[in-house]
Amino acid sequence: MRSILFALFALVTLPALAATPEELDALYARRDDAAALKQLDEALDAALEATPEDYEVLWRAARLRQWRAYGATDAKVKKSLGKQAWELGDRARKAAPDRIEGHYFAALGMGAYSEAVGILTAIGEGLESKYNERLDAALKMDPSYERGGPLLAKGRYYYELPWPKRDLKKSASFYQKVITKHPEQLRAWLYLAETLLADGEERQAHEAILKVFQGSVDYDPAEGHRVQGWAKKVQTAIEKELK
Repeated sequence: MRSILFALFALVTLPALAATPEELDALYARRDDAAALKQLDEALDAALEATPEDYEVLWRAARLRQWRAYGATDAKVKKSLGKQAWELGDRARKAAPDRIEGHYFAALGMGAYSEAVGILTAIGEGLESKYNERLDAALKMDPSYERGGPLLAKGRYYYELPWPKRDLKKSASFYQKVITKHPEQLRAWLYLAETLLADGEERQAHEAILKVFQGSVDYDPAEGHRVQGWAKKVQTAIEKELK
C-alpha cells in the first residue's frame, strides 16, 4: 500500500512532461498570440525544471527571452529578460559549443541587456568583447542562420556603437548582404533604412522603409508584424527629413 501511495504522490508532484522541440517551435511560430505565448512560456519553464541542462531546451528558452526582451518597452523588464537570454544562451554554449544557437541567442540577449542599460554603460562593464566573441562564433558557423540573423546583429552593432567607433557604412554593408540572400527579411530593410537616415541618405532610406510595408510577413508573421510596427516611427522620421 505504501508503495502505491508513493507512486501516486510522485505522479502528482512531478512537473508536467516537457513539450517536444517540435511542439515548442510550433508555439514559437505563434508567439504573437497571447495564449500561445503563455503556453510556450509555461512549457519552457517546465522543461527547464525537468531537464535544466538540455541543450534543445536551453537555446529555445534563450530565444523566447530575447524575443520578449526586444519587445519590452520598460527598461528594467528589457534588462532582466536580456540577462536571462544571455545566461541561458551561455548555458547552451557550454552544453554544445559546436552548435550555433547558444552563441547566437546569448549574443542577442547581451545586446538587449546593453540597450536597456545604455551602450556606454555596457561597454564600461566590458561587454563589447564578450558580445563579439559570441556573435563572431555564430557568424563563423552560419551567417545565414535565421535569415541572416548574425549578419543583422553585426550590422546593428556598428550602428549602435558611440562615436568614434560607430561605422554606418559598415553597418549598411551587413544589411545588404542579408538582403541579397534573404530579400524577404523585413528587419534588414528596417535597419538599412535607419542606418541610411542616420548617414544623411534620406531618399535611399525612404526606398528601404517602403520595402518593409510592401513585403510579406508570411516567412514569420510575429516577426514581420513587429518590424512593420517599429517601421512606422522610422518612416515618420524619414518623411520629416524629406520635407
